[in-house]
Amino acid sequence: MPRSVLVTGGTSGIGRAVAERFLADGADVVITGRREHLVESVAKDLGAVGVVCTGVVCTGVVCTGVVCDATDPRAVEALAARFETLDVLVNAAGGLGAAQPGPDATELEAALAQWRADLDGNLLSAVLTTTALKPVLAPGGTVLAVGTIGSERRGGSYGASKAALAAWYAMLSAELGPRGVTANVIAPGYIADTGFFQGAMTDTREQALIAETHTKRAGVPNDIAETVFFLASAGARQITGQTIHVNGGAFTTR
Repeated sequence: MPRSVLVTGGTSGIGRAVAERFLADGADVVITGRREHLVESVAKDLGAVGVVCTGVVCTGVVCTGVVCDATDPRAVEALAARFETLDVLVNAAGGLGAAQPGPDATELEAALAQWRADLDGNLLSAVLTTTALKPVLAPGGTVLAVGTIGSERRGGSYGASKAALAAWYAMLSAELGPRGVTANVIAPGYIADTGFFQGAMTDTREQALIAETHTKRAGVPNDIAETVFFLASAGARQITGQTIHVNGGAFTTR
């Protein structure tokens, strides 16, 4: 029986790469996003390319798109109601918060708006989604979240929200471990070919980020997707409660 996989924020970048990786393995994948037209088009594209062939028999892999704002409890409840069982949950939704404090906001009001946007998008979205789906997580299942190297350096409110996510996942691991479910955070370094920087990346900054790595290359979404796939495999059942750094050596833990 194919595994059931949910990838929040699965319409682009790392989330889409993760969905593609599980589809290539024959999983039934649900992706979510907030924009209906994008969710529909990406699910259609992924479903079209998600074909598994065994011998001479080819079967289409199921990729379902669901519009869901992961910061909305009612929307998350509706999403969770779709599942009787879930093998892999990947919380990939998030990014730099788009705060809108208003033209007359004070400095403190603007700071509060930015922090709330980042905490909502990166921490609370994962908390709500995971809490809603905990009852249907299958034994031997996996819960993963995308963190950031920014939690270790100059990350501001975005990095702080991801650091809080890692702290919560450590507790989640202890809670889910007796059920045979693992919980880990993957912290990428600089990943090219995503919309994370919202057009603000310059050649100079990119070169500096690459220079910090030991591999002397930018990461790509598939680097993270392969790590996610491994952590959801039988070979990773004793890896839990960890933050796995995937950054080419730009940040080392020793």
